[in-house]
Amino acid sequence: MENIIFLIFRRMRQPLLTLTLTYAIAVLGLVLIPGQDDAGNPWHMDFFHAFYFVSFMATTIGFGEIPYAFTEAQRMWVTFSLYATVVVWIYAIGTLLALIQDKTFQKAMTERRFARRIKQQREPFYIVCGYGETGSALVHALTERNQNVVVIDINPAKVSVLQLENLRQYVPGLEGDASRPIHLLEAGLEHRLCQGVVAVTNFNEVNLKIAITSKLLNPRVKVICRADSHDVEANMASFGTDYIIDPFDTFATHLATALQSPGLYLLHSWLTGVRYQPLTDPIYPPKQGRWVVCGFGRFGKAIYKRLKDEGIDPVVIESAPEKTGLAEMGLADNEWVLGWGTEAVTLQEAGIDQAVGLVAGTDNDPNNLSIIMTAKDLNPNLFAIVRQNHDDNERIFQAVDADTVMHPSSIIANKIRVLLGTPLLYEFVGLAMYESDAWACELVSRVSALVHNEVPEVWELEICEEDAFAVHEAIERGSQITLRDLLADPQQRDQQIMAIPLLRLREGARELLPGDQTSLKIGDRLLICGRSSSRYRMEWTLQNAHALSYIKTGEAVPHGWLWRWMSRRLNGRKPENAG
Repeated sequence: MENIIFLIFRRMRQPLLTLTLTYAIAVLGLVLIPGQDDAGNPWHMDFFHAFYFVSFMATTIGFGEIPYAFTEAQRMWVTFSLYATVVVWIYAIGTLLALIQDKTFQKAMTERRFARRIKQQREPFYIVCGYGETGSALVHALTERNQNVVVIDINPAKVSVLQLENLRQYVPGLEGDASRPIHLLEAGLEHRLCQGVVAVTNFNEVNLKIAITSKLLNPRVKVICRADSHDVEANMASFGTDYIIDPFDTFATHLATALQSPGLYLLHSWLTGVRYQPLTDPIYPPKQGRWVVCGFGRFGKAIYKRLKDEGIDPVVIESAPEKTGLAEMGLADNEWVLGWGTEAVTLQEAGIDQAVGLVAGTDNDPNNLSIIMTAKDLNPNLFAIVRQNHDDNERIFQAVDADTVMHPSSIIANKIRVLLGTPLLYEFVGLAMYESDAWACELVSRVSALVHNEVPEVWELEICEEDAFAVHEAIERGSQITLRDLLADPQQRDQQIMAIPLLRLREGARELLPGDQTSLKIGDRLLICGRSSSRYRMEWTLQNAHALSYIKTGEAVPHGWLWRWMSRRLNGRKPENAG
């Protein structure tokens, strides 16, 4: 508000001073110039009447001469004052219109309206900094789950696109630099309902500044940042950033999981998938043989390191070894090839004919597509991984014959969506890493039998008044509630809903795949997957005491005076208090 007032007074100072001075001179002239009354006696107008006359004269309303007819001198002065005040008013109004159209003033007004709207927010929300490909995918995913989002982006075109998006909920957007504390504060950083800040801009330095600002101004909020530099990650971690996501390291970890345990990789893909997407097929990357990695940038380095850790010796193709640091690693001549990888001769020099796997991982989409197509012509049996850098090329990458497409923006958005929506899922995945591949394949079969061809719905709940009112109340009364009760169909208690409890968290202790007879306690947190319809049926059991009573006893006990009275009548008994 202070900025708006300052802009108004700075731009309107000269017009207002000119207008005031013109009025003062016009009023003073009418007071000093003598006039005559109806009897011809000398008369001087007082300041009140002079100001009153100039006020309606300057607006050209024309009420007439007051209180007596003017002399020639007075009329000459009024004529001069009339033209002077009209010109000054035109000058002032023109300046005011120019101020209203001024970009700085409009931006200040927009920021004020935005800040006022955020102050009136009555539901929990997250601040997403950056509305590029990652931010856009994340906002769509969060709003699909009915989570409120506020967006900041320095590019006005992206903020305009946000207003045109077909989102389930309204998402306020601010054109501003998220690295400036004032804009984070306007977006609600210190708001009591702000749940977290997500920094997904394309610049590590900006994400770092957002993380520092957020943790210093509001230490309680959850901060999630994108980073593609290990040095920046270490700096973020030193300020207490809750989650730091590197898309290249994340994908490399997924690849290692697929190499070691294809079943666990498939399970992770299904459980973290976007709602209503079809189930993906399992992939089996070869564990032995030659791999060719094209591009030794951030992505290529992450893949190279993972393959080496798995006992695979990859061959690298790089066009700028000095720039990427390949020349300093001391690789033997047979371990790397100078070139782009788009030419058949370069791929053949790297041994593509005998290779079992290929990674097209440059930061150029046309080059990656060319690499895959050329390599597949030379060796159709390759297991191919291709990096997609831009959303606009999605249809092309769907058409290319690649086993896995690595899209950095999708990886980041998907991981953040899970962290914000179902944080227990990553605890489950961490525990599942210690299980065998046979265990994972069995669970995959169970999940597949539940959901058929769409990714399962994954949700978590806590046994508390808000999430499970009826169950919470029953446990407080001393009733024993088990997981079997939650999984029973509230309409047909002998049947179970299509859901699987994946994890139970109680006082820091974690239990994978808890059994049906597991007793529940207040404060337990559960991670469950299944059909969307099963989630809504479970909500009925959790919140409705009548449904829970039916599941426990098998009887639909009537509630309320009228229904109890009708039940007694139907059973042939006389109602109480009858005359």
